[in-house]
Amino acid sequence: MHISNILSVASLAALTAAAPSELERRQQNCVFTDFDKIAPLKKYCDVIALRNIHVPAGKSLDLTDLKTGAHVIFEGKTTFGYAEWDGPLVKVSGKQITVRQTEGSVLDGEGARWWDYHGGNGGKTKPHFFSAHNLDDSRIEGISVKNSPVHCFSLDSKNLVVSGVKIDNSDGDDKGAYNTDAFDVAHSYNLTIENAWVHNQDDCLAINQGDNIRFTNGYCYGGHGLSIGSVGDGNTVSNVEITNSQIINSMNGVRIKTKSGHTGEVRNITYRNITLSGITDYGLIVQQDYNNPGHATNGIKVHEITFDNIHGTATQKGYNIALTCGEGSCYNWTWKNVKIHGARDYKCQNYPSTASCSAA
Repeated sequence: MHISNILSVASLAALTAAAPSELERRQQNCVFTDFDKIAPLKKYCDVIALRNIHVPAGKSLDLTDLKTGAHVIFEGKTTFGYAEWDGPLVKVSGKQITVRQTEGSVLDGEGARWWDYHGGNGGKTKPHFFSAHNLDDSRIEGISVKNSPVHCFSLDSKNLVVSGVKIDNSDGDDKGAYNTDAFDVAHSYNLTIENAWVHNQDDCLAINQGDNIRFTNGYCYGGHGLSIGSVGDGNTVSNVEITNSQIINSMNGVRIKTKSGHTGEVRNITYRNITLSGITDYGLIVQQDYNNPGHATNGIKVHEITFDNIHGTATQKGYNIALTCGEGSCYNWTWKNVKIHGARDYKCQNYPSTASCSAA
């Protein structure tokens, strides 16, 4: 990649020491190859090129509080030292930020060093991968992630677009990867995730709290499907559209999960044009007993829900459709062209009369 008017790290450091106010008035394009140079200089850069950066063990690649309008460009292979800690390995914040990469670049978590067939609450302490907290009015586009140790993208921002992200955790299928959620969403408003390609071992999408969220043109392989929740602790998920996506060889397809004994709300959710194939457990599931199976409660209302053109196959040992609601808490559902077959019928409870629990 060529960046015009590149200022070397050495000259940038000298200018910083001499006249910070002058530096802040000038546009600076910065290329970093040394992790230790990034933190003291990042706030002055309009363009930050990260070239084959190695992040030391137990540290984050800290790209928080960037200059408004900055562009972050990953070049080559970004790697991380091994330590048992919570992470994140990368964290980004700021306003009007663009995060992207050059062709062929990758952020490689080398997750096999942590994978041990245990989830995030057992075995080794595993670092989350990429945190976008207060990354507002911004874009993450075309980033390629390989082998995240555990949860990949944690999104907690306003007016953020995540476009064309690839998450390849396929090596973890037979090496003990667990809880490798692709996109975990909390406290987000006006979020778009589009054209994602995911191969992982947990939720492709999990929205725990937020409003005005759009997920479209996604490809999800090997995980736990496209999920609202788990919702509890008084949280609300509202105004969500999940459309035009494929879920392949996964545990679940379409899923809404809320916690027994909790309060909150799931409102105005649309799943439309979702194709399923090889779903092993539940093709479409709404459950209000996520944390206490068999004890669905009604403290969380699940209403104004649309399932439209959900079709495909589940395996013989699974269930096509499973609806387990608390009494009176699931209502005002629209149910159109839901056709899932290949598996068994489930003994559903307290679901709206507009829905069906039988294979179509």
